[in-house]
Amino acid sequence: MRSIINISLPAALANEVKKEVKAGNFASTSEFFRHLWRLWKSEQLAAEIRTSERDFAKGKFKALKSLKDLR
Repeated sequence: MRSIINISLPAALANEVKKEVKAGNFASTSEFFRHLWRLWKSEQLAAEIRTSERDFAKGKFKALKSLKDLR
């Protein structure tokens, strides 16, 4: 099930979105914003990985002896 979210954009930004859709880079305005959300989510996940890597380098980790330790 989909939910509808309305947003307000400055005219210049709205024109940029419309231009990208018209150029065929996105199927619709909704697809443009879904793409932005995916990029944002990917960056969040990458930041979590970088944090985990820094923690691991500092020795902040738990050695697992079996898959049961994940629970």
